[in-house]
Amino acid sequence: MIDVLERITSYRQKKGWTEYQLAEQSGLTQSTISSWYRKNMLPSISSLEKVCIAFGITLSQFFAVDEDNFSLTDIQKELLYEAGRLTEQQQKSLIDFFRTL
Repeated sequence: MIDVLERITSYRQKKGWTEYQLAEQSGLTQSTISSWYRKNMLPSISSLEKVCIAFGITLSQFFAVDEDNFSLTDIQKELLYEAGRLTEQQQKSLIDFFRTL
């Protein structure tokens, strides 16, 4: 079983980020992130998705047992990052747009 908070910490440390820097990159507040650790709480899926986008990975990659099996191209990372900055409605519209291509 994957320890979600431990995995977030591991990715954050690999990037050399503080909790504050993760908050900046993910669009979450630092208090939200620090409360996960203080209260030993799991982040919501939407928050975890924002964290993953900040790390340049997908949720699937985050939960993968062997992290080295996945890699994203620079353009895929950019797409994930930019999509993570959209509102939920904008994300749904973007998905609809992609489906029409």
